Amino acid sequence: MQFPRPTHHDNNNVLKTKGYPLGHTFGHGKKSLAAFLLSLNLLAFLFHTVLEWSDDKYALLRRVLARRQTFFQDIQALMRYMVFDDWEHLLEFMIRGLELELPSNTS
Repeated sequence: MQFPRPTHHDNNNVLKTKGYPLGHTFGHGKKSLAAFLLSLNLLAFLFHTVLEWSDDKYALLRRVLARRQTFFQDIQALMRYMVFDDWEHLLEFMIRGLELELPSNTS
């Protein structure tokens, strides 16, 4: 399976404008803190990308809730008021709430 190869500019644009707060808070403090926070953001971006490739439910929700900020704000609001057994339960709840059809190759 071939995955599209984003350019350097695409990566920076996503990180700066799509829910990863680069450039706003990392200029403050010591260099090691800025580097550490940047590393955490890059790891988060990596895990979100892997989830989109490997988790059909996550990928479906990300297509429907295309803005990362909307997606993560919805998760934050739900988790503020509800307890979910696990990640799958949360994703299935969101899929049912949005009246979407569960992907066929998931259990």
